[in-house]
Formats: sequence, C-alpha cells, structure tokens
Amino acid sequence: MKTYVKFGTLMVVIVGSLVWLAVGGVKDTKTYYKTIPELQQMGSAAQGARLRVGGDIQPGSIQKSANEVRFVMHQGTQTLRVVYAGSDPLPDTFRDNAQALADGRLGSDGVFTANKIQAKCASKYESKPKQPALTHETAPAQKLSSLPSTTAPGRS
Repeated sequence: MKTYVKFGTLMVVIVGSLVWLAVGGVKDTKTYYKTIPELQQMGSAAQGARLRVGGDIQPGSIQKSANEVRFVMHQGTQTLRVVYAGSDPLPDTFRDNAQALADGRLGSDGVFTANKIQAKCASKYESKPKQPALTHETAPAQKLSSLPSTTAPGRS
C-alpha cells in the first residue's frame, strides 16, 4: 500500500507543477492591445503591465543609438515616447508615418519600454488597383471575304 501512496503523491506533485508552470506561462505571455488614448486612460494601472500599444510613428522622432532606438508614436494629438532596446533588428517598414505596434511595459516616467516592435507600411497591405482585363483577342478577326484576293497568274 505504501508504494501506491508514494506513486500517487509523486503524480500529484508532477501534475501540480505542470499546471503551475502552464498558468504562470500564460500570464507572462498574455498581452492586451491598447491604443494610445486607452493607455493614457488606464493611468497608474498601466505601469508595469505587459501591453501592446499601436500608433503611427511621428515624423522626425526616430533616434537610433548603439544600444537602443527612441521614437514617438501618436494617435491624433496624443503621443507616447517609446524606447526599444530589443535584440531583434527593426523591420524594414519601420520609418516615419508607418503604423507600429510596440510590445512591452510602461515605466513610471511615462516612457514605454518595448522589447518587440512590429511595423507595417499601409500601402503594402492595400489591395492592388484594378487593371483592365487582358484577353488574347486584341482586335476583331477579319472576315476572309474582306481580304484582298490573290489569284495566281493565269487563273481567274
């Protein structure tokens, strides 16, 4: 009977550990998408919470240094200062007026520290303009009777 108790206790510890790791992992990776106005409405509740904030990159605000990139995101008149010090390179579409998502935490100083940046160029995701359909027939076919007759000499 003692072996069943030991085995049961071991199974409870293993399953409990797996559940604890799963719940902890979900909490750490869970992020909520917020706009800049929503982030500012959260007030102090936003500080330290893992969030994903979207906005447009303010023209002329991108400052790159050796270890980090600083820029300002805006939506309408509201702005958010962002510092990115992640290890991944910035996307090619990261430039002035591009839409961006910053994944990270808001500091007590009001600066959003991002560990991941996603950017997209609006024109890249728009549908292509419609072009007139191309067909294999470019001109109506001519009737054979309308072609000049070519008869061999001596035949009429």
